[in-house]
Amino acid sequence: MCARPIALSEKGFVPVMRRPALASLAAVALVAGASLVLVGCARTVESGDGGSLARPTPAPEFPSGLTWLNTATPLTLKALRGKVVVLDFWTYGCINCMHDFPWIERLEKDFPDTLVVIGVHSAKFTEEGNTRNIREIILRYGIDYPVVNDSHFQVWKEWGVNAWPTLAIVDPAGNVVTERAGEGFYPEFKAIISSLVGKFGAEGLLDRRPLKLKLEKQGLPQTVLAFPGKVRVDTKGGRLFIADTDHNRIVVATLDSGKVLAIVGSGRQGFRDGDFATAEFNHPQGVALSAAGDTLYIADTNNHALRAADLAGRTVTTLDGTGAQAADYPPRGGTAPGVALSSPWDVVRDGDELYIAMAGCHQIWTMDLATKRIGPYAGTGAEGYGDGPLDEATLAQPSGLTIGDDGRIYVADAEGSSIRVIDPQRRVVVTLAGAGNSLFDFGDRNGKGRHARFQHPLGVVAAQGLLYVADTYNNRIRVVDPRTGAVRTLAGGAPGWRDGKDPLFYEPGGIDAANGVLYVADTNNNSIRTVDVATGAASTLVLKGAAMLASDHAYGETAVRLPPQTVAAGSGSVRLTVELPEGFAPNPQAPSEVSVAVSRGDAVSLTGATTYTGAGPRFPLTFPAVFRPGTAEVTLDVALVYCREQQASVCMIKQARLTVPVQVVEKGAASAPGPLLSVTYRIR
Repeated sequence: MCARPIALSEKGFVPVMRRPALASLAAVALVAGASLVLVGCARTVESGDGGSLARPTPAPEFPSGLTWLNTATPLTLKALRGKVVVLDFWTYGCINCMHDFPWIERLEKDFPDTLVVIGVHSAKFTEEGNTRNIREIILRYGIDYPVVNDSHFQVWKEWGVNAWPTLAIVDPAGNVVTERAGEGFYPEFKAIISSLVGKFGAEGLLDRRPLKLKLEKQGLPQTVLAFPGKVRVDTKGGRLFIADTDHNRIVVATLDSGKVLAIVGSGRQGFRDGDFATAEFNHPQGVALSAAGDTLYIADTNNHALRAADLAGRTVTTLDGTGAQAADYPPRGGTAPGVALSSPWDVVRDGDELYIAMAGCHQIWTMDLATKRIGPYAGTGAEGYGDGPLDEATLAQPSGLTIGDDGRIYVADAEGSSIRVIDPQRRVVVTLAGAGNSLFDFGDRNGKGRHARFQHPLGVVAAQGLLYVADTYNNRIRVVDPRTGAVRTLAGGAPGWRDGKDPLFYEPGGIDAANGVLYVADTNNNSIRTVDVATGAASTLVLKGAAMLASDHAYGETAVRLPPQTVAAGSGSVRLTVELPEGFAPNPQAPSEVSVAVSRGDAVSLTGATTYTGAGPRFPLTFPAVFRPGTAEVTLDVALVYCREQQASVCMIKQARLTVPVQVVEKGAASAPGPLLSVTYRIR
């Protein structure tokens, strides 16, 4: 991370066990995807012919006492004899590590019964070493293979790894075959694994039995939002745009009440244009609105594309991008739509100019919406922290953008843990706040300019002459004075969930502002929070409109048709019981809502309150009703905020529409209970 990427002309080969252990994290880090791309002096390890080392080198065994995820018990390489094992050394904020996940998934599909992938998570940032946070990342990235928390770099040092990401192959006999750093490993690894499967299969030494796993996602309930990454406010139109990132869609809601107006995208992961119901995205992040308010520009991050949603015509088209990451590093500009991109993470519009935080190549790009010309604007493509002219400065995974009243562009430079400023007039990049001395200078400290510390901030917004920052890994909302660089904390602290005057957040990733209120994508809490800029008090926005949010693909259980019930005639009630998973309870501080209605027929009449709104509802809830002989359908809409009782940071917002067919019979019928419709909904 300390120099421009250097592509070596020949592949290095150093026996794994003879390599020195990591001496200094600050001296090494990999940025790009050539066969061998380095920053600083780190050197990768590869077998030059794609085969085994000259002399078999036993793979180092995993140390005992480490915490494992996605598996019920710790794994050992000894127990995995007969399998080909791929180790992936990664850290969860690293964009290059994220680029490897689709290729790992592809290898798993290529070799479903002979390959075992193990993620070795060796954290760069302090926050990344927390097992609870790694569990959330496993859920967010959909990782379905075992992961070991190597927070003290024990495995890293045993293997002599010196860059993120690094991948290694262990053969079925337990020997190291190859180790290499960087992206673009798939063709090479597929060839090596195919060779190993053929060789060891012919000798009868393969173990094709499936590995028994216990995935972190098992038993968890679904949420209305899944790791929302970004938000955008439309003050004039009274709308809020939410990147529902892990549901691969954009949710459009009213700014004041949270009523859902539209869903952009089917919820299926893919790369497809079409109407709102059929279009497909892959983990979208930042969005920007056209001047007329009728087009939404979307950073479709994992599709490496820019998309446009026609809000009036309700269609999605591709502005630029091929659906695959650019092969060139850094990518080359050109005329859309054929220009290949690399992980666009945020977008902001200024007139006809669209600024793009191109996190995958550590640059800011621009697109002229009139001419469709697109290309680099600031940053060389090297990952760094150097200030200077636009074409000489270096950035580090820029992930948030905003434009101030002064016309300057402010950047949340995530891996640099700093806020950078681009001055279009002077054509320079300057560090406003945060260390700016090293990509490993991070922390949680207020102060002025370079004396302040952030930890992997992903979001920034200019409002009322100040900057508000989603300081992601510090779980805080920070305030920066753009004139002086002075930094203070507005809200947040330990990871968690709490509304009120002393709120808690859990890795917030996006932020926008309107009318003295901040709108925060509280990513790991799967929710949208609002924060009063004057007091720092927060509340949770409950989206309304369960029927619109429900879809057979994404939600299955949110539109539930329950078995018919028979009820005796007379004055009684509709009674709702919600059963939560073990260890969860309704949140006592966030508003939940339940409403009941008769959707068909006249056998049921509601005679009292039909809506419950309040924090921490105690079930069962009852609604007065009169039952008359005949048939009807009763619908209950539920929007419930609930959390783990012992871990308040794990909060869910569950919305469901329950429909119950009802037959009312004369009082005294043998099969009919009293005039009571009792509905039970189990959230799994």
